[in-house]
Amino acid sequence: MSSDNMAHSSAWAKVVAKAWADESYKNKLLSDPAAVLRAEGLAIPEGVRLTVLENSATQIHLVLPVAPSDAADLEDAALGERLAAVI
Repeated sequence: MSSDNMAHSSAWAKVVAKAWADESYKNKLLSDPAAVLRAEGLAIPEGVRLTVLENSATQIHLVLPVAPSDAADLEDAALGERLAAVI
């Protein structure tokens, strides 16, 4: 994992912990995630729309990442390496 990904994961973990502890913060995160994440120091490019979804005991959300432009040309091992970088 790159240092940027590690920093992002660490920042996101802090946001999640705050959302679990503070209902008001969680509601703001769900309604205006870009503002909350920017306030936490994460760079969110202008024009990028964010959606934060809350899992429950009966509903889990999965995100399908954007496929790399050369996905059709990659061998399974190389595709797996690319996938590991985005998960």
